[in-house]
Amino acid sequence: MKNRRDFLATSLAVMGAGTLSGKTMAQTPDPAPMPVTQPYSDAAALCAMPGNVATARFPEGFFWGTATASYQIEGAWNVDGKGESIWDRFSHTRGKVKGGDTGDVACDSYHRYAEDIALMKRLNQKSCRFSLAWTRIQPDGTGAANQKGLDHYSRFVDALLEAGIRPSCTLYHWDLPQALEDKGGWPNRDLMNYFADYAGIVAKALGDRVKTWAIFNEPWVFTFIGYQQGDHAPGLKNGDLAWRAAHVVNLAQGQAFRAMKAMSPDALIGGAYNMSPGTPASDSAADRAAVARFQAVNELFLYPAIHGRYPKAFKGKPPAAMGIKPGDGKIMRAPLDWIGINYYFRQMVADAPLRQSKYVGYNSWMPAEGPLTYIGWEVWPRGLYDIVMTVARAYKLPIEITENGASYADGPLPGGRVPDARRLAYLKAHLAELARAIADGAPVRGYHAWSLLDNFEWSHGYSQCFGLTWVDVRTQQRILKDSGLWYGRVAASGRLDV
Repeated sequence: MKNRRDFLATSLAVMGAGTLSGKTMAQTPDPAPMPVTQPYSDAAALCAMPGNVATARFPEGFFWGTATASYQIEGAWNVDGKGESIWDRFSHTRGKVKGGDTGDVACDSYHRYAEDIALMKRLNQKSCRFSLAWTRIQPDGTGAANQKGLDHYSRFVDALLEAGIRPSCTLYHWDLPQALEDKGGWPNRDLMNYFADYAGIVAKALGDRVKTWAIFNEPWVFTFIGYQQGDHAPGLKNGDLAWRAAHVVNLAQGQAFRAMKAMSPDALIGGAYNMSPGTPASDSAADRAAVARFQAVNELFLYPAIHGRYPKAFKGKPPAAMGIKPGDGKIMRAPLDWIGINYYFRQMVADAPLRQSKYVGYNSWMPAEGPLTYIGWEVWPRGLYDIVMTVARAYKLPIEITENGASYADGPLPGGRVPDARRLAYLKAHLAELARAIADGAPVRGYHAWSLLDNFEWSHGYSQCFGLTWVDVRTQQRILKDSGLWYGRVAASGRLDV
C-alpha cells in the first residue's frame, strides 16, 4: 500500500479542472502566481535557522492550538447509537490498513476527552481544532438526529470553553456514513443536500457556543484518494467517480455554508485545505506556467467557493464525468469567512503534454533536498511561508494553519521523558517561517500543530506518530513529549526562543 507521501504527491499530478462555460459561471481573475522557491544553500541548517527563531514574534491574541480528527482519536466506534462509517468498514477489511489496525478504540478520546483537554490546558492552548463524526449525529447520514451524539459533543464543547479554549469545529474529516456510501457516496449529487441537512442540525445544536467552523478537511484527499487511488476509504479506483465526487463536494460546501449561516448567522465559516507550494523543475517558461496550473489544483475546492467557478489555469476542459449542470456555480459559491491551510511539504513541478498528464498538463513529485521525516516527507519550512503568502495575496481573508506537523518514532525513556529533538526542530523552523509571513503582512491568526496525540494515521494505522503527546495504544497512557512541552512555552509567550 502506498504511504501518504506517495498518494499526496501523485494525487496532485492526476487532479485538475478546466474552464467552465461563461454562460453559467461568472468570469473572475485566476489565482495569483506562486512565488518561486529557491533551494536552501545549506540543507543541514534546514531545521535550525537560529536567527529566525531568535527574532520570531507572534501577535497578542494569536490562536495557539492543536488539531485532531474524530475517527483518529475517538474510538467508541459503535456506542451510543453511532452508525458505521466508511472508515469503520475500510479498516475492518483485511489488507487495507497496516498491521490490521482499526480506529475501534484509537485514543479512546470519546471517554477520555477530559484528560485530553487537561493536556491542552497544560500546553496553554487557546484553540482546539476537532471534527465531528457524522455517524454520531445521523447514524445513517439522514433523518432525525441522534441525541446521544449531540449530547457528547455538547459536553465536549462546554468542557473546552470552561478551560478557556476556543472550540474550532470541522464538520467532516473523511468518515462518511457507510449508508450514504451504499447510496453512491460523494459522487451522488444527493449528498450535497444530505450534507447540508447535517450541517444545519449541528449548527443549530452547537452554534450558540461554537463560532469557528471548517466545513471540510482536505477535500481532495477523500475524493481522489478515496475514489480514484483506492488507498483511503471507500477504497475505489475509478477516476470518473473521483471527478464527480470533487464536484459534488464543492456543491455540498456551498449548501452547507448557507444552512449553517441560516442557523447561526454569526458563525465564522471556512475550510481546511491541504496545499503544497510548487517549485518549477527548471527556469523554463513552460515549467513556471505549470506551477500556476499546479496552484489551481491546490485551490480546486477553495477557488469555487469564493468565485463560483473553477479556475481557468488548466489545459483542456473539465471532465464530463464531473456532471456540471447550469446553475452549479451559484450553488458552489460560499463567501468563506476564513481559510485554513494544511501544510506538510512542497512539490517539484514540470510541464507535461496532456496525453501524459490528463487535464492538468504537468507532472509533480516530492523532492528530497531537505531531510526526511519518518513517513518519508521532505522537511521544507520555507514552503509554509510561500503557500501562506500566495493565499494571502489572492484571497485577502484571515488565515489559520489548520495542520502542520511531522512523524518521528520517538518513545519514552525509562524515566518517562519523551525526547523528540527532530520534531522540536521541525516546529521551530516552520513557526519561524510563519512568523516571517506575518511580519510580511499575511493575516494569519492561528496555528494548529498536528497533532495533540499519537493516533490512528489512516492506512498507516498506528505506525506513524505525529503527536505532541506519546500514547500507548494498549494502556492509553499519555506522556507529553519534549516538543509538546516546548510548544506550551511558545503558546504562553508568543516567542520561539523559550
